[in-house]
Amino acid sequence: MPILNRAGELQEEVSGWRRQLHQAPELLFDVHQTAAFVAEKLKGFGCDVVETGIGRTGVVGIIKGAKGDGPVIGMRADMDALPIEEITGLPWASKVPGKMHACGHDGHTAMLLGAAKYLCETRNFSGSVAVIFQPAEEGGGGGLAMVEDGMMDKFGIREVYGMHNAPGVPLGNFAIRKGSLMAASDTFEIVIAGKGSHAAQPHLSVDPVLTSAYVIIALQSIVSRETDPLKSLVISVTTTHGGDAYNVIPMEVKLTGTVRTLLPEIRDFAEKRLAEVAKATAEAHGAVAHVSYHRGYPVTFNHAEETDFAVSIAAKVSGPNRVEEDMAPKMGAEDFSYMLEARPGAFIFLGVGDTANLHHPAYDFNDEAIPYGISYWVSLAETKLAA
Repeated sequence: MPILNRAGELQEEVSGWRRQLHQAPELLFDVHQTAAFVAEKLKGFGCDVVETGIGRTGVVGIIKGAKGDGPVIGMRADMDALPIEEITGLPWASKVPGKMHACGHDGHTAMLLGAAKYLCETRNFSGSVAVIFQPAEEGGGGGLAMVEDGMMDKFGIREVYGMHNAPGVPLGNFAIRKGSLMAASDTFEIVIAGKGSHAAQPHLSVDPVLTSAYVIIALQSIVSRETDPLKSLVISVTTTHGGDAYNVIPMEVKLTGTVRTLLPEIRDFAEKRLAEVAKATAEAHGAVAHVSYHRGYPVTFNHAEETDFAVSIAAKVSGPNRVEEDMAPKMGAEDFSYMLEARPGAFIFLGVGDTANLHHPAYDFNDEAIPYGISYWVSLAETKLAA
């Protein structure tokens, strides 16, 4: 089954929605305008239920099939943008300083809205489709908030599916894998406390700046010398803060960063060893390291049966030769992981061609991908819920 004719017909209208959303980006849970736009569209399409305020600002629409009772499946899109200044110069560029849709969530939302319109028109399935529009994917854990708000049980969702655009993957191609698809994402803070002094008298100090350099290097030995190279681990120190003057050795330096893993045992190991190595290295230099470790999004884990099903749908839409079934895992993180912990399902990537990369100020979602996304969602719903 190729791209649906109706999906092609909807492209211009859905592109208009996408560009409207692109001009008015909102961050984290503060997606009130976007959620209102989504709810208004869903009501206009004739969704049987439209509920707002789930997980603070999430929206769920329920579309009942015309062929009788049956299970409920969930299809999710994220709505929030990023704190980035856009440089595209496009007519539909962000009108909000310091905020832009640099990850394509405007495209995700628009494609799922297009699918919802199609499914409301046809209702060629049994059971129900829950279209899920989630806030705060970019670090806020909106997926967890919606799950903790009882979304799965309230709407009787049995399976859940997600999609993300993929720059660099040919337009209309799909990529997926069973098991660990994207990494768990944790954060840490290390405060190295030393003894300050005049910079011309370093012998009177316990220099936390020098000590922080040794700590940063030592942390990399956890990756390079203590971890099986076939079991992925990333430890990145991303900020250093210490001192206010060129001629003063400060009292302390603060390091922050992220840890990415694909396996639970490596996650536990990394948390334990990061604290041990930081503290021991600081002590060796006469300083003290205070370590705070915070667990974030879990691994995005695709369930086997549902992944096979997603592959079959993608192959119907784009052809079997355009579906990569065993893509390499990504060390980025995704809070759809919380929904996959609550229900079986699968997360898939849709190629958008040669665009700027995600989270780049020159990125813009490729509207030519819209018919592929709509066709995937519609085919998934109609096939899974066939009478």
